[in-house]
Amino acid sequence: MPWSHWSTRTRLVAVVLLIDVMAAAISCGVVVFNARNAVRVETRASLATVENLVADTIRLSDTAAPETVLQTLDLRFRALRHVRVTVLDVEGHRVGPDEPGRKASREAPAWFSDMILPPIERHSLPIRVGGRVLGTAQIMTQPMDEIEEIWGYARALSLTTFTINAAMLVALFLALGKILAPLNRLGKALTQLEHHDYTARLHPPGTPELAVIAERFNKVAEALAQTRSANANLNQKLLTAQDDERRRTALELHDDFGPCLFALEANAASIARIATGAKEVDRSKLAARAAEIGTIVGQVQGVNRALLNRLRPHGLGQAPLPTCLDLLLRGFGERHPGTTFIGRFDNLERGYGDLVDLTIFRCVQESATNAVRHGGATRVEATADDRDGTVTVEIRDDGTGIPAEHRIGLGLSGMRERVEALQGTFTLDNNSPGAIVRIAIPIPPERSRETEDLSPAQSV
Repeated sequence: MPWSHWSTRTRLVAVVLLIDVMAAAISCGVVVFNARNAVRVETRASLATVENLVADTIRLSDTAAPETVLQTLDLRFRALRHVRVTVLDVEGHRVGPDEPGRKASREAPAWFSDMILPPIERHSLPIRVGGRVLGTAQIMTQPMDEIEEIWGYARALSLTTFTINAAMLVALFLALGKILAPLNRLGKALTQLEHHDYTARLHPPGTPELAVIAERFNKVAEALAQTRSANANLNQKLLTAQDDERRRTALELHDDFGPCLFALEANAASIARIATGAKEVDRSKLAARAAEIGTIVGQVQGVNRALLNRLRPHGLGQAPLPTCLDLLLRGFGERHPGTTFIGRFDNLERGYGDLVDLTIFRCVQESATNAVRHGGATRVEATADDRDGTVTVEIRDDGTGIPAEHRIGLGLSGMRERVEALQGTFTLDNNSPGAIVRIAIPIPPERSRETEDLSPAQSV
C-alpha cells in the first residue's frame, strides 16, 4: 500500500520501526567490530600464555623419563580455552586419544562465525629431554570458544531488545490510537458540516493543541449555524418584503389606476354620446371632457412614475450618482414642504457599480423617510464622501431620535443587510437631537464603475 494511503498512526509506527531497524543494524555492526577485536586479542594472549606454559613444562620435565614426558604433556594441556595443544611423537603421530568432551557441533551459526573469526595461528615447539628430541608440541589458536560466548551474549541481547521494542511498538500503537482519536472525531464532525448539519460539536480533549482545534471548530460550527439561521431569516424577510411590495403595488393599482381608468372610460363614453347625438355638437362639453381626460392622464403618469421610481430609481445607472441623490432629496422637499432637505455629494464619483449605487440611494431614501415619518424632523442633512477607497454616508436629522422601545423594522434591517452584503458597516445612533445613520462601504480598486465608462449613446 503506498505511503500516501497510510494512516497517521501507521506512518508514525513505521517511522519508529525503521529507526529501530537502523539502530539494530548499527548495533550489530558495533558488536561484530568489537567482537573481532576481542577474539583476536583473547586468542593471541592465550597463545602467548600457553606457549610459555608449554616451554616451562618441557624444561621442568627434563629430569623425567623420556617415555612419560609426552604422555604428561598431552594430559596436562588437554583442556585449554582459546588454544589447542597437540603433542606429536618424533614420527609425527598424535600422542593420546582425541579430546573427549569436545562438541561435535557449534551453537553459533556459520555466518556469525565467519564475520568474527580471526585468522588461525599455529606455532610448533620441539620437545627435548636430555638433548634428545622426543616430539613436537603444536599450538593452534581456537577462537570458537570465545565466539560461542559472544554468540550467546548477542542472542540474549537481541531477544531482550526485540521483546522490549515489540512491547514499545504495541504500546506506541495503542497510545497513538488514543492520542489521534480526537482527529477521527474531528473528521466525522467535518463530515457533518459537509452535509449541512451545523449541530456538530467536539468535546475538548486533554491535549492542549487538539483542544485549541476543537475550540476553533466549535466556534466555526456555531458561526455557520448562526449564518444559516440569519440566511433563513433573510429569506423569510425577502419573501415578506416581496409579498408586501406586491400587495402595496396591487393596492396602488386598485386605488389609483382603477378610478382613473373608470373616469377615462366615463369621459370616453360621454364624448361618444355627444358626437353621435342628434343635436349639434357642443364643443364646450367636448373641451371639458378633453381637459378632464388630460388631468386624469397626468394623474396616471404621476402614479406610474412614483411606482416605477419605487421599483427602480429613475436615472440611476444612467445619470451620475450625486445627481440622482440630489433629485431624491429635491423630491422629498416637494412632498414635505415643512422639512428642509440638504445634500452634499460633491466628493462622490459618477458611480461605483449598480449594487453600490443602489445601496447608497436606498439608504438615503429610507433614512429620510424614517426621519420625516417617525422622527417628525424639520431638517434632514445627508452627506457622502469617497476617501481612501471607502464611501462614507451620513444622514442626520433633528427629529425625536430613537425611542428606548424602538424595534428594528424591515426598512432598517433591509439597509443593514444591503450594506453588510457589500462588506460594509451600518450604525444607527441618537444625535441629540434627532438620529444619525452612518454607512461605510469599501470600494475595491478592481470594482468596475459601470456608469463612469458609459458613452453618451449608452446613457440616452
